[in-house]
Amino acid sequence: MRASRLVTLLLLLQTRGRMTAAELSRELEVSERTVHRDVDALSAAGVPVYAERGPHGGVQLVDGYRTRLTGMTGEEVEALFLSGLPGPAAELGLGTVMTAARLKVLAALPTELRGRASRLVERFYLDAAGWFQAGEEVSHLATVAESVWEARVLHLGYNRGDELVERTVHPLGLVLKGGIWYLVAGIDDQLRTYRVARIEDAELGEASFARPAGFDLAAYWTESIAAYEREAPTVEVTVRVEPQHLGQLADQVGAAALASATRLEEEADTDGWTRLRLNLAWPDEVPGRLVGMGGWLEVIDPPQVRERVVELAAAVVKRHVRGG
Repeated sequence: MRASRLVTLLLLLQTRGRMTAAELSRELEVSERTVHRDVDALSAAGVPVYAERGPHGGVQLVDGYRTRLTGMTGEEVEALFLSGLPGPAAELGLGTVMTAARLKVLAALPTELRGRASRLVERFYLDAAGWFQAGEEVSHLATVAESVWEARVLHLGYNRGDELVERTVHPLGLVLKGGIWYLVAGIDDQLRTYRVARIEDAELGEASFARPAGFDLAAYWTESIAAYEREAPTVEVTVRVEPQHLGQLADQVGAAALASATRLEEEADTDGWTRLRLNLAWPDEVPGRLVGMGGWLEVIDPPQVRERVVELAAAVVKRHVRGG
């Protein structure tokens, strides 16, 4: 514990320069007396550190003393400091570990690269979750992560929506997609994907397992997403929409679906609305999503989608009139 604190103290001084004993005390969560003892220990170990008394005093290293991290370009430093997502790291129980790692790298960088890294952190922040998403409860994420890291079997209680099932799996990797955590695991010689928020119980087993030779988590996930999108049922829908509300339509059907839509320029619209042909996944859910556009969209085709939209809209009107 003390060895780790001494390293952190040294790196703080390398990164920030002169610091008072009170500042170091707050950073290290120890007393000022302990800070002075640690400074003496570093000095005795040959580190050129010294303390000056008085109102303008403090603890600092001899100018020029620095451990340099060589071989890194400015672009590599920027990528390194942009790659860390603080929210997900904290969910994995690695928040303090990531902070310590950044501090160590920052302290070891030459002055010019350290400045670029600091500017990047000041100007960019990556937020993995979507708008209006409070985030899912992932109570067992740390246990799942430990099983992945140590290659130990995991006993799960998993809520499939219709029932709670018990599974013993071989956890191979964790994926964060759109702010949602997924576990990729092997079971019965097959690969399955589990939504971590639906894991109601997780117990780390004693037995370990051998990972499949050549398994590539990133490649597997990319292919599984592509297969999911290929195999999902779709329906082609023609709509007319008020141009100012195309952004709202993207929220309802997805930006990718809107971006790939065909604009029907040949069919002039008397109201100046935009006519689009959309290819939308999961036909049963499409009418409900389109109803969310209110009066800013009209379904032209196919008839079954238009009729279902009318039914849903009529039910909404009936409910509100009766409620009034």
